[in-house]
Amino acid sequence: MAIWNLGSINIDHVYRLDHLPRPGETLAARSHAQGLGGKGANQSIAAARAGAITHHLGAMGTGDDWILERLADRGICTADIVRLPGEVTGHAVILLDREAENAIVIHPGANRAITSAMLEKPLSAIRPRDTLLVQNETSCQVEAARMARDAGARVIYSAAPFDIAAVRAILPHATILAMNAGEAEALFAAIPDDLPVQGLLITRGAEGAEYRDLTTGAVHRQAAFAVNPADTTGAGDTFTGYFAASLDRGDQIAAALRLAAGAAALKVTRHGAGEAIPGLEEVIAFIANRS
Repeated sequence: MAIWNLGSINIDHVYRLDHLPRPGETLAARSHAQGLGGKGANQSIAAARAGAITHHLGAMGTGDDWILERLADRGICTADIVRLPGEVTGHAVILLDREAENAIVIHPGANRAITSAMLEKPLSAIRPRDTLLVQNETSCQVEAARMARDAGARVIYSAAPFDIAAVRAILPHATILAMNAGEAEALFAAIPDDLPVQGLLITRGAEGAEYRDLTTGAVHRQAAFAVNPADTTGAGDTFTGYFAASLDRGDQIAAALRLAAGAAALKVTRHGAGEAIPGLEEVIAFIANRS
């Protein structure tokens, strides 16, 4: 069993502010930091930190070698990350206020230059008990999901950033849809009929998370662990990556939700995105101390 993730790789530029800027307002940041991010990279780090064999499929520019080093240091196979001349590595500008709320602007760069031909060789190795993760920050999500499902693998699709056209295109090939409460509301408004997937994973921030099994009708709910947040960036990606890794090793839904909730709660107590995602032993200890 293994996790394969067609996911974005971004360089995060994080600016800390007293408050998020209003329209037309110019603010001086209290601090600036640069780190590794992108929904895809974050989810790969979370899955690997949770103990799953994790292959990242993606693209970046010809520079920024430190990104590959940091991904590899966290246990991720980077052999299928393509370097593209003429493209810049994706990057994000992240604004954080004193309450740890954020606003983010992304430039996709190489993430949107991925072609289906780049995916054929690596995804020829995916197996029926494996899991493919996909999000909306790269190109070729539908093609990758189709290849994975044809191989019998599970496909977990994060419908973010939310785009209803992208959701409609990938639905026939998705196993589980993962989204936050706002994305779920937009999805249900656009598609009020039954969804052709096995399950829905909905994260609700401080209100916890739920998994709706659309095959049996069962609903599993998990409360959030109470913490004092320092930085909410990447919390949802941490949850999804841990949830996928837990299912990958055969855990039941309730156990996967609890582990993912613990990982997300511990992550938001730390500054940063991918590099702040905790390891499995830390998460297990965190949960044990709150049982």
